[in-house]
Amino acid sequence: MVKLSVVVPFHNVQTYASDTLRSLRANAREDFEFLLVDDCSTDGTTELLARAEHEIPGARLLRHPHNKGLATARNTGLDAARGAYLTFLDGDDWLSPGFYARLVADLDALDCDFLRVDHVQVTGRKRSVRRVPVGRRDEVLSPRDVILPSDRSTAVDYPYAWAGIYRRRLLDRGLLHFTDGLRTAEDRPWIWRLHREAESFAVTGEPGIFYRRGVATSLTQIGDVRQLDFLRAFDQVIEETSADPEADLLLPKAVRTYCAVISHHLGNSERFEPRVARELRIRSAAALRRLPQDVLAETLAAMGEDRAGPLRRLKRRRPVLGAPTAGPGGPGGPAADPAVDPATSVHQETSTA
Repeated sequence: MVKLSVVVPFHNVQTYASDTLRSLRANAREDFEFLLVDDCSTDGTTELLARAEHEIPGARLLRHPHNKGLATARNTGLDAARGAYLTFLDGDDWLSPGFYARLVADLDALDCDFLRVDHVQVTGRKRSVRRVPVGRRDEVLSPRDVILPSDRSTAVDYPYAWAGIYRRRLLDRGLLHFTDGLRTAEDRPWIWRLHREAESFAVTGEPGIFYRRGVATSLTQIGDVRQLDFLRAFDQVIEETSADPEADLLLPKAVRTYCAVISHHLGNSERFEPRVARELRIRSAAALRRLPQDVLAETLAAMGEDRAGPLRRLKRRRPVLGAPTAGPGGPGGPAADPAVDPATSVHQETSTA
């Protein structure tokens, strides 16, 4: 009987994978399994994983013949998982020894659908604890009840799939799979769906995950067109939330978050390739026009002119002939929205490209 399945995608993270694998070994238990998903690595990652399959108790290696991206790699692991509980780890992050045993014990004790946990953000030599934006700890709560308010950072603004542990019944209900093909922001539709549809959760102060930021291979560092998948991810959030029985209550939060993330990227567009920066403006304007206009107007009125003004001007731009109106898109910017932490504005995909 497998108690816990850990899904760990890897893609070209040879520099960091050894730390990840050592931390998995320090968390091994006879009833744990580690699903190592090689998303068609072309550096030395594949060889490291092949050795790890034999050296780490419970390790199973799954290989993609072609690179498919983080969302699909996680789904591959979920489809192979046998555990009563499930969690995730990225292939360039690591864990404190015994972390998963403590997490399993916490979920057993609280007896809820899922747990969310704090983590340690690592940027070069700097480390800082990032906390789940939920004040009540070690107490079973309703996930839906912590989506709001719209003007503050809440649980859906802490989208990291690996910062938690989940019961298998959520997988059986279709709540743990990711949207295939999303290259970035893949956690956003996922975290919203989880909080809208699961029945119970809790937050524990267990910062045993070490999350690397600023890695050279991450999409946020590369700045290519794959970053624009955040538009497709948030379009999905808006579409699914619009179908919710409490859409009138929840949509203002979803729209404000979408606007804040668009604003964040426009204000930092110098990191994009010029062609991608232009595409960002075109697709962001189309996204604003697709939003429910009454909710958008209220959102912009509440955001303040420094943030709302550029978005209003962008929305008024004349549509470009032939530009997409929906779906995948593939210095001196506006101030950050207090409801959204720029560090989580788009999940940094560092484990699979």
